[in-house]
Amino acid sequence: MTDAVKTPWHLWVIGALSLLWNAFPVVDFTMTNMQSEAWLSQYNEAQRALVLGAPAWSNICWALGGFGSFLGSLLLVFRSRHALTAFLVSAVGLAGVTYYQLVANGAAFREALGDVPLYISITIWVILLALIFYARAMKARGVLR
Repeated sequence: MTDAVKTPWHLWVIGALSLLWNAFPVVDFTMTNMQSEAWLSQYNEAQRALVLGAPAWSNICWALGGFGSFLGSLLLVFRSRHALTAFLVSAVGLAGVTYYQLVANGAAFREALGDVPLYISITIWVILLALIFYARAMKARGVLR
């Protein structure tokens, strides 16, 4: 049986690029929580204490955000309609991390890292929202099954 809807070329490009983009939070989460000295050497002591001192709920949000986006990208490449759900779960996780870093502990993060967390959060939100809208459009067109 052949697919009724042909896969557009841009799905492969967006899928591959988003897989590469979303591999970073998976590696970052894993290496940070394994407390890899090579990975954590990029931080000074104050930054390291801030990153490693995050509460469990924030780490759960970080995992949902990072792994959710990676799974969403993988499902997008496999043309699964569940890609949209994975991206939406990722948005919930990202909302939690954004709240923790910019609202609940904004002063501490700003003191330790400057405006970097703000700029990173904005960038991640823009890309994630674009992926959500893209997956929704591909699902509506019948490309994702």
